Amino acid sequence: MSDTGPANPVIPGFHPDPSICRVGDDYYLACSSFEYFPGVPVFHSRDLVHWTQIGNALDRPSQLRLAADVPSSAGIYAPTLRYHDGRFWLVVTNVSKGGGNLVVTATDPAGPWSDPVRLPGVPGIDPDLAWDEDGTCWCTVAGIAQVRIDPHTGRTYGPPQKLWSGTPGAKAPEAPHLYRIGDYWYLLIAVGGTERGHGVAIARGRTPSGPFEPCPANPILTHRSTDHPVQNTGHADLVQAPDGSWWMVLLGVRPGGGTPGWHVLGRETFLAPVTWVDGWPVVGEVALDLPELPWPLVPGPVEEQRDDFDLSELRPLWISVRDRPAEHCTTKERAGWLTLRARGGSLDEPDVVFTGRRQQHLSCRARTLVDPSEGRGGLAVRLDERHHYAIEVSGGEVRVVARVGSLRTVVAAQPVPDGPVVLGLTIGDPPPPHDARTGPDAVSFGVEQPDGTLSVLATLDGRYLSTEVAGGFTGRVIGMYAAAGTVHFDWFDYEPISR
Repeated sequence: MSDTGPANPVIPGFHPDPSICRVGDDYYLACSSFEYFPGVPVFHSRDLVHWTQIGNALDRPSQLRLAADVPSSAGIYAPTLRYHDGRFWLVVTNVSKGGGNLVVTATDPAGPWSDPVRLPGVPGIDPDLAWDEDGTCWCTVAGIAQVRIDPHTGRTYGPPQKLWSGTPGAKAPEAPHLYRIGDYWYLLIAVGGTERGHGVAIARGRTPSGPFEPCPANPILTHRSTDHPVQNTGHADLVQAPDGSWWMVLLGVRPGGGTPGWHVLGRETFLAPVTWVDGWPVVGEVALDLPELPWPLVPGPVEEQRDDFDLSELRPLWISVRDRPAEHCTTKERAGWLTLRARGGSLDEPDVVFTGRRQQHLSCRARTLVDPSEGRGGLAVRLDERHHYAIEVSGGEVRVVARVGSLRTVVAAQPVPDGPVVLGLTIGDPPPPHDARTGPDAVSFGVEQPDGTLSVLATLDGRYLSTEVAGGFTGRVIGMYAAAGTVHFDWFDYEPISR
């Protein structure tokens, strides 16, 4: 939220590929989660602006198993969330060996969600579900192709049929969503790839299988070749509010720094108004400050900055890399502490024991109280195995470690007294001078002194923990890890500085 009113992004940080549905006066939204467990965060809102995470759709090993050899930015792609016949339906792609497209259902979107129904006859990624008037279920996927399915059993009826895929030759026609609105079926898709050329296009037909007539104004949304502060706009979904107005949720990024611009939080969820002209949707501005909405705002509960790990289970916002076995991550071993037991030897390893939360603000602080007496671990900012910064402690020494591509180095080190220590980091503006080569931000690591000040050991250029450097589809995650033995964390504090 801004000081003056509702603000975009409505769900900041690494929350891409939003899919939305409305049930009465309530809205529900789901996002991609890639290599992180639990998978598919699920949110609730009463006003389309304030969103509260209420769970994760794939939160059990019986629903989601990601092996250590699943690459970062693989895993869980692009869910579609719908409400039909008294149930919530979520279809999603697991891009890993033995994965494929699958459906889970729930009567309560906070969970529990069912074990998956596999869709072996549905190829590709970005699946969508739509039901026609006689109850037939259509699954449409990136490409754009469509097949009739039984979502209860996973059975398909006939081979997938090609539909409309946007302008001939357009890059990456994907993220299809099919809707019956008035007299037409509308097919909304993403085009141009999820980078700077990203956009949204739409077509309409008289039946769910077409033929489809493209909108003359396509793409109906794109920020390519503009100076807008929100870029990469696309992968959208439509929802109608109770007052009859229409809205679009979509992903976008906020690049920072000089040239070419680096986005570090990942692809975030934005909101834009939609009007209808001559039977076609017209998308309003994706503004950082949203216009006044035609209904009262309904703020949800204020997120607690500090987690004291007093609950028997971690809050839904906490995610781990690929899995989270209880023997390696628990709040039950030492009351009021999070205990991490090492597996991989460092953040470079795919099976590292890491538990973190998405960085959701361009400037923020994070701190944690670490007891390293039985191991080695600390506080990290992670993009993937090859791009991360960390401050770790063991054996009476604290050190800052940087991994950028094939380079790994200890940037700084200093002794610390035995016993628990507060490790901290601050992310904010880069130091001057600023020119076309200046990165988007700077990440400072240090040890907190008894008076609460942070004694900084090192300040690192944030551009190297960005998608433009590392590649992939995720964003930064800030959290705790164990690289050797057992490491205990008494609390974790995340403080926003700016949105």
